[in-house]
Order: sequence, then C-alpha cells, then structure tokens
Amino acid sequence: MRGLRKAGVVAVFLLPSAVPLLLFIIVPMVSSAWISLHEWNLISPMKWVGLRNYADLARDGDSRAALLHTLEYLVGYLPLVYVGGLSIALGLNRVMPGRNLLRGVYFLPVVTSWVVVALVWKWLLNPSSGLVNDLLGRIGVPGPGWWTDPAWAMPSVILASAWKDLGYVMVILLAGLQSIPAEYHEAARIDGAGAWQRFTQITFPLLTPSTYFVVIISLINGFQVFDQVFVMTGGGPAGSSQVLVERIYDQTFRYGQVGSASALSWVLFVVILGVTLVQGRLQRRWVTYA
Repeated sequence: MRGLRKAGVVAVFLLPSAVPLLLFIIVPMVSSAWISLHEWNLISPMKWVGLRNYADLARDGDSRAALLHTLEYLVGYLPLVYVGGLSIALGLNRVMPGRNLLRGVYFLPVVTSWVVVALVWKWLLNPSSGLVNDLLGRIGVPGPGWWTDPAWAMPSVILASAWKDLGYVMVILLAGLQSIPAEYHEAARIDGAGAWQRFTQITFPLLTPSTYFVVIISLINGFQVFDQVFVMTGGGPAGSSQVLVERIYDQTFRYGQVGSASALSWVLFVVILGVTLVQGRLQRRWVTYA
C-alpha cells in the first residue's frame, strides 16, 4: 500500500507535464505515423496505401531537392553562427565598460519573434529599396538580388538566421568560458604561452562540451528550419530555397497530400535522430571534460 500511495503521489505531480506531453507530442506522433500509411487530403476518408508514400518519396525529385537545400542551409548556418557567437563571447568575457548592457543587446534578437525578424531582414535585403544594397551601392558594389534571386535566396535566409541566433550561441559559449579555471591561463601565461596558444591549448579544448551542445541544438533546429523561409522566400524563387519542413507544409495545405507529408515528417525525424546519435558517438573523440 505504501508503494502504491507513493506512486500515486508521484503521478499527481507528473500530471501537469505528462498530460501535455501525451496530448501534444505522443498522440500527434502516433497519428502522423498512422496517416503516413494512408492517402488522405484532409477531406475525403483515408485510404490505406501501406508503405507506398515512403516509396514515392524515394522517387520524388522535389523532396530530394528540399533535403539538399536543408543541408545547404546547415553548411552555411552552422559555421557562421558558431564563429560569430564564439567571437562575441570571447569579446564579452573580458572586463569592459557596459559589458552587461552589450550582452543584453546581443541576446535581444533571440527573444524576438521569428516573423518580425524575417520581415525586417526581408526589408533590409530588398534588392531595389533595401538598406543593405543601398549601402553597397554607396561604396560602388552592385547589390545582389538576395531573396528574389535563386542563387542568393538561401544565403539571405542563412544571414537572417545566424543574426537571430548569435545571442543564444554567445550565452552558451560565454557560460562555458566562465567555467574554465583562471589558474590554467595564468600558469600558461607564466610559461610564456601567447594568446593564440592559450586559446588553442586551453580555451578551445575546455570549451568543447559547450561547443558540442551548440552543435547538437543547432543541427536539430536547422533541420527544422521553416519560419524564416516561409516569410522571406516562401520556398522560392523557383523552389531554390524550399527546405524539408516547408515541403511538408506545402504537401499538406497546398496540395492536400497529407499521407505523403506525414511520411516525409517521419523521414525527417529519422534523419535528425540518426545525426544526433552519430554526434553522440563522435563526441567521445573530441569533447574534453575538465
């Protein structure tokens, strides 16, 4: 009886988080898996097709292109947001006037709505009236077409995404920097190590746990990129910036192919899970815990 009473008390305390988890995570996931085995347009009754939706995805050129665009986004976004966040973190880890104010300013875009950020950057990168091309023109550099040009649509999204997430990466890496004992740097300085040697031999190796966290979170979020693409380019022009989640949205609400969209959702889930598991294995080789 005591064990049952204890389990009941635990269950009561878990309910506030368990119920939303069940209703908004578990049930939709199970429903999506079931729908992926059917043909459905949100109106007519579902028709069982088995694994045909998955087989069709293997032959779907648009879905493969969306995957490649997503990978292109990650290749451009990850280095930019990490190097930028690390540079800001290193700068704001020093004693300087207004340091706390600057930390808050850099973090402000993180808590700003993605729709607002995307609209602002869409205006900034407007080929004809945007501020960026205006400034480039003043120094004699012809501005590109940005989100209206198939070659520049994805770089436009990457630039806006990195700008918004710099503050988040900065906070994580700044916390990692502050956890490194100052004695290590003092000892290295006494031994004659320069700034670059201290960074490569002390700072960066001991920052790898924070780096690992940033990489994992950025990869997971990057595979699910949607808001900025939807607002800035809508997947265009000519599908040049369509990513996986935007493809899922189009299949569901524009083309009424809910079964195919659900199958693509599960493919995306497997890809994210696989990348995360691989990173978990590889982190043993490069992550240094003090």
